[in-house]
Amino acid sequence: MGDFKNLDMTMMFAIHDALRRELERIARITSRVDEDPRHVLSTAVGWELFKKFLTAHHTSEDRTLWPVMYEALVGRGAGSEIALLDAMEDEHAVIDPLLADIDAALADRDSGAERLGGLVDTFCTDLRAHLDHEEREALALMDLTLSPQQWAAFSAEQKDRIGSDANRYLPWLLDDIDAARVAVILGKLPPPLRAAYETEWRAAYEDLDIWAVKDAAGR
Repeated sequence: MGDFKNLDMTMMFAIHDALRRELERIARITSRVDEDPRHVLSTAVGWELFKKFLTAHHTSEDRTLWPVMYEALVGRGAGSEIALLDAMEDEHAVIDPLLADIDAALADRDSGAERLGGLVDTFCTDLRAHLDHEEREALALMDLTLSPQQWAAFSAEQKDRIGSDANRYLPWLLDDIDAARVAVILGKLPPPLRAAYETEWRAAYEDLDIWAVKDAAGR
């Protein structure tokens, strides 16, 4: 996961891995032949959570990471680093609108089914490539450029954007990862958050069954 000297990237890698996990699930759903994938995605809680958490993550980067890094790098003759930040923003600008395009296909009773598969393929390919690119190059630049206080501001921004879904975010983040890694992540959290996860949030999230098909009443 890289050798970072200044910043703790544990949660960054956790969110990236959670997004990759959900991309695999979304790809499986859209390849199903036994049920209309539009119905599954449009009714499952998992799609709404995925969109919210991805948007919170990217918007937080756009607002609290890239501008601060630009400011720090301008004037240093850091042309390649500036180009990397430009690439991060450009990749967000391609990926994020695809969520709305997929939603439009889900709502389109006429041609949505034909468009959905291609849109999801493009979205999955682009997001995976962006996550890999960010981990391969941008995280090291963050570690060199940002102070711990600036890194904390990014975390706070993301937390604010997740808002009332914090009780779902943590178990979503920890879904389907090994116990040792869960313990590491929980060990970095305040005791009240750990207790809430262990006594309430995890069980409630499991009961939610986020990729189950819901009926018109949301059941």
